[in-house]
This record gives sequence, structure tokens and C-alpha cells, in this order.
Amino acid sequence: MNPSAGKLGRAALGGHNRAAVSTTIAGAVTALSAAPAQIGHVLRRRFPTVAVTGMTGVGKTQLADRLARRATPEGSLDVGSAVMERRTRRSSKLHGFRFRVVPGDNAATRLGALDEVFHDEPVDGVLHVVAYGHATARRTGGTSGTAEATREEQLAAELEDWAITSHRIASMAVRRDRPLWLVIVVTKADLFAGDVEEAVRYYSPGSGTPFGDKLDELRALAGGARLSIDVLPVSTQRGDGPLDKRGEELLGALETRMAQLSGHV
Repeated sequence: MNPSAGKLGRAALGGHNRAAVSTTIAGAVTALSAAPAQIGHVLRRRFPTVAVTGMTGVGKTQLADRLARRATPEGSLDVGSAVMERRTRRSSKLHGFRFRVVPGDNAATRLGALDEVFHDEPVDGVLHVVAYGHATARRTGGTSGTAEATREEQLAAELEDWAITSHRIASMAVRRDRPLWLVIVVTKADLFAGDVEEAVRYYSPGSGTPFGDKLDELRALAGGARLSIDVLPVSTQRGDGPLDKRGEELLGALETRMAQLSGHV
């Protein structure tokens, strides 16, 4: 055998092996660099983020605590939070939700939280909490103490609050490549048990009510295909004790709908 030919063969083989190793390393580096995005996608699919919005006193924190199976501190029922709160719900099937509770007061912290959930780190769904005029009246700035407000004043305040939130929802929806879901959660339903159906109609698109008209405007801005809207009543009741049968049924219906909208069932 020609020694020169053997050397050439070994050199060619060595070059082939080095090229193969280089290709393998490059593939591994590419896979590793893509891993964070893939992990983030899986996390987002299994634990979508949900913004919980609404004016102060409607029960956003208590709702998030009920959904996350967490006890609500008694003091927070009377004084709204001035910062965004985070909750996580985990199920035995490795699904759940990451809640972002936006402060209700018209303060710089609230506007910053709205920017975060609708622009900086866009959420997958929105629970906008309303109370059919039965929000807990609070002093300006969320300070403790009693305050007085008529039901008509509270309904007007809800509309004002919704105007701020809906524009951000519309702006986010038109930037997305997938639909966004919105649930109008009519909380404190135990306070108007005989008027729940009327309350749901008041907050429904196409109802001709002041709030319904605002939802129609949002659909027009965002595009009907980009935004789904549901309206569901909830009775979270006061304190961290167990809900009554009706309260459990209403909360369960909300949880089921959220699971459906998120592709968990």
C-alpha cells in the first residue's frame, strides 16, 4: 500500500470527523439557544398569564385568591393594594394560571401595572371585575375608613375605569398573532341574587346598555376575530371561609370557562 495514499486517507477521514463534530456542536448550541424560547412557550401554554383588572373595591384580590386557592388577609378586604399583586394557580395536571392583579386606584403604580400587563409582558387573558354598582366605597387613594357612594355613582366610576383599561386591551389585541380572551366577571352576586340575569345582560355586548356599548366599541377597535368576550357572575363572599353551594357553582363555572379558553380541556 502506498504510504502517501494512507496518510491522505487518514487526513480526509480526520477532516470528515472534525466536520461532523463541528456540525454536532453547532446543532447542540442552536438547540440550547432555542431552549429558553421553547420552555417559555410550554410554560405560557400550561400556565398562561391573566390580568385581573377593575376599579378599587370590586374584589379583584379576593377573586384572585379564590382562584388561586389562597386565603385573603382580612385587612386587604377593606384597603385596596397600591401595587400589582401576583398569584399562581397550580393543578394536579400540571396546568394553571399566573394572575397579575392590577391596582384599582388611579395612581402612577396602577398605570405602570397596566403598561406591564398589556405592553411590556402581554398577558394571555383578562378578567375584568365589576360589581353592578356594589363595589366597596373607599376613600381616595385606597386609605382605610368608611366612604359613601350611591350605586349610580359606582356604575359611573366603573365606566370611567373601563375606558382606561379597554384602550389598552384593544392596543394589545391588534398587535397579537393569536386571539385574546376577556371575561367580564360580575362579582358580589350574592348582594343582588335576584337580579343576576339583569346584571349579566347589563355587561354583555350588544345589550344597548352603557357598558354593553363600550364593549361593542372595543370589539370594533380590536377586531371581532381577535377578541372573545364572556360575562360570568361570581359570588366570592367576604372573608376566607368556604363558599356556599351557589358560590362554589359560580366560581367553578368561571374556572371551567378559563380552562376552555386557555386550551387546558
